[in-house]
Amino acid sequence: MNDSKPHTLLVVEDEKLLLDLLAHHLEQEGYRIVTCMRGDEAIELARRERPDLCIFDVMLPGLDGLSICRILRRESDVPIILLTARAAEIDRVIGLDNGADDYVVKPFSLPELTARVRAALRRTPQRQSNRLNIGSIEVDMTGRRVFRDGTEVRLSHKEFELLAVLLRNRGAVLSREMLITQVWGFDFTGDVRTIDVHMRWLREKLEADPSHPAHLQTVRGVGYRVD
Repeated sequence: MNDSKPHTLLVVEDEKLLLDLLAHHLEQEGYRIVTCMRGDEAIELARRERPDLCIFDVMLPGLDGLSICRILRRESDVPIILLTARAAEIDRVIGLDNGADDYVVKPFSLPELTARVRAALRRTPQRQSNRLNIGSIEVDMTGRRVFRDGTEVRLSHKEFELLAVLLRNRGAVLSREMLITQVWGFDFTGDVRTIDVHMRWLREKLEADPSHPAHLQTVRGVGYRVD
């Protein structure tokens, strides 16, 4: 590779022999490799390492590859390649619909995977800090940092995800049910009114007058929007 700084790849595979083989091969190709064997660990690793590309097996302990795709796609535009032993067209469609950029069926050759990695990286522009502004509030979507009047505001993980979903759909009214699905997932079994609690916390941290918010708006009987 010609880059002075190698691309970082996150590889998540629960078969240790295959994981070691992939890591060794990709390191030989000049990439920096970060690995783990569980889906739940992959989420935190991706957030900490901010890789340039992710490779996930579909079937993983802790959290499956499709779920990881959905979560990371809400937070990042990082390219994702899925590995699977199932070749059916419907599996491919499901994978791509959940945010994957490419799909490789096992067994595959190492040169084939390397070519897919290179192609995905070529399609991805050099990543920059993705900053969005609403009034005096600045949100660094890539770095997951929020500033109000230039001072950083600490948000919890769920608070940031809720704000991020609203910002990505700025101007649109999102129902509580939609926000629950996007932030907490399809398997959430709690009260949808938890959205109201998190919105109140966001307003207290971000709005000059939380009782009369300028940006985090309630649409009665429907849900919330960001103006």
